[in-house]
Amino acid sequence: MRKVLFALLFLSTVSVAQAQNLQVHYDFGETRKHVTTTFEMFKPDKWGNTFSFIDFDFNYGDKNSPSGAYMEIARCLNFWGGPLSAQIEYNGGLGGYAIAPSQYSGGSYAINNAWLAGVDYFIHSKDFSRTLNLKALAKNIVGKNYTPQFTGVWTVQMLSKKLTFTGFADLWWEKDTYANAGTTANPVFITEPQLWYNFTPNISAGSEVEVSSNFAGNEGFMVNPTLAVKWNF
Repeated sequence: MRKVLFALLFLSTVSVAQAQNLQVHYDFGETRKHVTTTFEMFKPDKWGNTFSFIDFDFNYGDKNSPSGAYMEIARCLNFWGGPLSAQIEYNGGLGGYAIAPSQYSGGSYAINNAWLAGVDYFIHSKDFSRTLNLKALAKNIVGKNYTPQFTGVWTVQMLSKKLTFTGFADLWWEKDTYANAGTTANPVFITEPQLWYNFTPNISAGSEVEVSSNFAGNEGFMVNPTLAVKWNF
């Protein structure tokens, strides 16, 4: 489950802020029905900012042990000011599956390494309550293909920051995205809007809805909603 990039990408001319959070989601997707945790970190500095997250799925065997891990780390470089940053990024992960009835037998798989580089354009309201990042990236899915990737990331704060609407959308092209896909690179789309009610600056509850096409081994359109809580450190 790919998670939302922080859209609060303050430039070096803006007051520096940093954030970390832990999210716990229960995924109601038809083929899922399990818990996923996400830890996110965002840290700006005088050279730009760094964003990273790691997901763990908990659905291995009858003990619901961790079954998969996925991470992304992205670095935006901007020491010249203005809305345009240079970005580099790495994505990758691994997973395992059990064969009933034993949770100790099964197999494993790798999520292909992917390297990305490109530009990020940052738009925001005067008080930063509404932000939008538009990214154009070149992506190398190692062992598969090269592709452009287009990404949008947004955050909207409402009701005196009691309600937060945030999310991202990605579009790229990838070979063998599902069984028998062949050698043609198929378009892959995923968006994950999230809506959070912020009880305090630290604790929030809300929902995420993953809407995807040709994503993560599944052909065609899928919708996977979650219920979640979040702790902001």
